[in-house]
Amino acid sequence: MVFFLIGTTSALNYSTHENQTTENPTQQGAHVLPSTLLLSLLLIILVLLSIYCLRFKNHRKALVTSVDKKIPNGFLDEQGEQTVVLLPRSPSPSRRYFPIPLDSLEEEYRVRSADDGKLFREEFNSLPCYYHHGSFEEASREHNREKNRYPNILPYDHSRVILSHIDGHLPSDYINASYIDGFKEKNKFIAAQGPKFETVADFWRMVWEQKVSTIVMLTNLKERKEDKCYQYWPDQGCWMYGNIRVAMEDFTVLVDYTIRKFCVQFAGEGTRAPRLVTQLHFTSWPDFGVPFSPIGMLKFLKKVKTVNPSYAGPVVVHCSAGVGRTGTFIVIDGMIDMMHGEQMVDVFGSVSRIREQRCQLIQTDMQYSFIYQALLEYYLYGDTELDVCSLEGHLHRLHNTRAPNDRLGLEEEFRKLTNVRIMKENMRTGNLPANMKKNRVLQIIPYDFNRVILPVKRGQEFTDYINASFIDGYRQKDYFIATQGPLSHTVEDFWRMMWDWSCHSIVMLTELKEREQDKCFQYWPSEGSVTFGDYTLELRADTLCDTFTLKDMVLTYRLEKHARHVRHFHFHGWPEIGIPAEGRGMIDLVASVQRQQQQSGNHPIIVHCSAGAGRTGTFIALSNILERVKAEGLLDVFQTVKSLRMQRPHMVQTMEQYDFCYKVVQDFVEIFSDYANFK
Repeated sequence: MVFFLIGTTSALNYSTHENQTTENPTQQGAHVLPSTLLLSLLLIILVLLSIYCLRFKNHRKALVTSVDKKIPNGFLDEQGEQTVVLLPRSPSPSRRYFPIPLDSLEEEYRVRSADDGKLFREEFNSLPCYYHHGSFEEASREHNREKNRYPNILPYDHSRVILSHIDGHLPSDYINASYIDGFKEKNKFIAAQGPKFETVADFWRMVWEQKVSTIVMLTNLKERKEDKCYQYWPDQGCWMYGNIRVAMEDFTVLVDYTIRKFCVQFAGEGTRAPRLVTQLHFTSWPDFGVPFSPIGMLKFLKKVKTVNPSYAGPVVVHCSAGVGRTGTFIVIDGMIDMMHGEQMVDVFGSVSRIREQRCQLIQTDMQYSFIYQALLEYYLYGDTELDVCSLEGHLHRLHNTRAPNDRLGLEEEFRKLTNVRIMKENMRTGNLPANMKKNRVLQIIPYDFNRVILPVKRGQEFTDYINASFIDGYRQKDYFIATQGPLSHTVEDFWRMMWDWSCHSIVMLTELKEREQDKCFQYWPSEGSVTFGDYTLELRADTLCDTFTLKDMVLTYRLEKHARHVRHFHFHGWPEIGIPAEGRGMIDLVASVQRQQQQSGNHPIIVHCSAGAGRTGTFIALSNILERVKAEGLLDVFQTVKSLRMQRPHMVQTMEQYDFCYKVVQDFVEIFSDYANFK
C-alpha cells in the first residue's frame, strides 16, 4: 500500500508539473484542488483500513474462531505455535442423539457416512461445548500462565489435578491436567497436555502422587516442524526431575507404537519403594486428521488395558494440547466397555459428559467419526488375537465348524476378509494410459497413498511409476515392497527402485514360467554380468539350499562410483495354484531373510511373485506373524491379513493361502526352540 501511495503521489506531481507549462494559473488551481482533496481522501481511507485490519487481527488472536480449519488431508486437531483452533458453538444445542444398539451400528455408520459424512458433521456440531460451565481461575493466574502449552486450552477448576504444595513455592499445585471418568469408573483417566520444558518436574510429580502406572502418549515430539511435546524421559540411564528419579529400564519399538518402561522413585525425605511406570507411545497418528485405519489403535488400546495393573491410579493420557487425540482415545475405551456391558454405544452422550470435565475434548468431526469407525471395526471383527497356547484349540474350531451361522469357521473368517473394499478411486496413477502397460495384472494395481515412487527421468513424463507398494512390517513402517514380477520393459525400473530405495534383499516366490505361461522376466544374469539401462548386475555366487536358491550379486549404477551387494532368495516349490507341501521351508526362508536384514541394515525387502499379491502377501503376512509370535507369544492372522489387504489389493488371495498361514505358525510353534535366535 505504501508503494501504491508513492506511485500515486509521483504521478499526481508529474501531471501537475506538466500542466503548469500549458495552462493558465486559474485552470491550474482548478485542477490542483480536486487532486489534493482526492489524495487526502485516499490517505484517510487507507489509515482507517489499516486500523481496522490491525484490530481485526488482534481480535482473531484473542477470541475463539468458529470455523473449522480445513486442510488437504482433513481437519487440523491441534494448531501449532500458540493457540489451538477451538470448537464452534453448537448451532443446535437442544438436539439429542440417543444410544445405538449394536445390531444397528453398521447401518447407522453407513447412513452417517453418506454425502461425505454430512450427518457426522451435524452430530458433532450439535455437541455441547460447555464454554461457560466451569471456571479457569487457577489456570489463568499470572504465575501459572507459562505452564500452559496453549493459552486457550485450560483445565476447569472443578476437575483439575491438584499437586501437593512444595515448601516455599506457593503456586506449586498447578498442572494443566484434568480428571476424566471412564464408562463406569470415576477418574479413570487424567487428560493432560504434552509436558513443556518448564513442567516436566510437575508431570513426574503428578505421576508419583497419583500412583500412575501407565502413560499413554498420542503425539510425536515434533510434527510439521513444530514442537508438540518436550521429551520428558531419558533415552538411557536415569535423570532427576525435581525430586523424582526416572530410569530407563527397557523399550520395544513396534510399527504403530513404542513401549518404554521406567523405574520411578521419589528421592525426597524418607525411603520409598520404586515403581514401574510403562509409557505406551502411539506413533502412527498422522500430523493431520486421524489414522488411516483403526486397526492399529485398537491393538494399542488392548495393550494399554493389558499393561495397566488393577491397583494403579488413573491412566495419564496426553497428546499436545490434551484434548483432540486424547479425547478420541478415552471415548473409544469407554464405548468398548459400554459395548460389553450394555450391548450399545452412546458416543454423543459420552463426549457430552467428558466435556464437562475438560473443555474441547474431541476437536474435529474427523476424530468424532473415527470413534464410530473404530467401534464398528471392533463390533464386526471382535478381538481376533490369540495366545500361542490357544492356537491348537482355535484351529480345531476353524476346521471342524459346520454350522452356517457359526462365526468361527475358516470359510466365514476368510469371507470377512474378502469384504475389505478395494479402493479403486485411489488407483489413479496406475490406471493412467501411459502406465497401464506397466501392469502385469490389471486387477492388481498399487494404491496412490503407498505406491513406490521413482525419480522422474529428465524430460520423460510418467517415469515415476512402478507397480509396487510399500507394506508395513511388524516393527517398522514400509519394511516391505510388494511388487509384481518384472516385465521385459520394466526391468530397468525394477533395478532403479532397488537402487533408489537402498534395498539389499529380494524374495522371489514364482518361477519364470508356470503352466507354460511367462510369470516373470529374468532380471538377473545366469552367469557373468548383464546390463539393464544404467544398471549392471554381476553374479558372484549361486547357492542351492533345501527349498530356495541363494544368489549374491553386485549392483552398480553408471552415474555413481560405488556398488551395492544384493542377495536374491528364490523360493521353489510354491505352485501358482496351491500352497507349498510343508511349512518348514517357509520358516527357513523367513529366518534367512531376517538374518540378511540384520547384516545389511533394515532397508525395504522387495518381495514378488507374478502379480505381487497372493504368494507375496502370504510371505509378508507370515514374516509379520512369526516375528510377533517370537517377540510376544501372540498372533492375529485375521487382522494381519486384513491390514495387508488395506495396503494392496488381493493380498493373500485364496482361502488355501490363508489356512497356510495358520499351518506355518503351528509348525513354527512346534519347533520354536530351534529358532530361538530368529529375529
